[in-house]
Amino acid sequence: MEYRFYGWEQAECPAVCQSLEGIRTPRDLYDALRKVWCAETCAPRMRQNWSPENPTLGQCSITAFLVQDLFGGKVYGIPREGGKAFHCYNDVDGCVFDLTSEQFEGEELCYENNPEQFREVHFAKEEKRQRYELLKKRLSETAGAVRATPLPSC
Repeated sequence: MEYRFYGWEQAECPAVCQSLEGIRTPRDLYDALRKVWCAETCAPRMRQNWSPENPTLGQCSITAFLVQDLFGGKVYGIPREGGKAFHCYNDVDGCVFDLTSEQFEGEELCYENNPEQFREVHFAKEEKRQRYELLKKRLSETAGAVRATPLPSC
């Protein structure tokens, strides 16, 4: 498989949660997510532009927090739209990667010195929490059971 997401070359950190069969690295997760990302898991404001050709569109925060569940680490956000929104990505023990970076089609994003993001803030929006739950459900249907609680209680 050819990977184009940011940090794919070093995205080899091992899963600390073994609840998904076959998901051992972020690249494995990316392969599985390409099959389950859909318009319903896309952010509502972007949904009209979502397509199978651009499956990562509008999936960043829910994907980044799912990555955190499986691999640990922290979620950071690149300020967008004048600082009112953030594009989320992951840092797992210095391994920085962004499974949804392809949605920006060549735009160069800065992955340094960005603020940490917290699921309590993001999931205060009920629709976002519901999209996260739907993504976990769809993933578990194809790859095994994902636990609902964040790490390290996995």
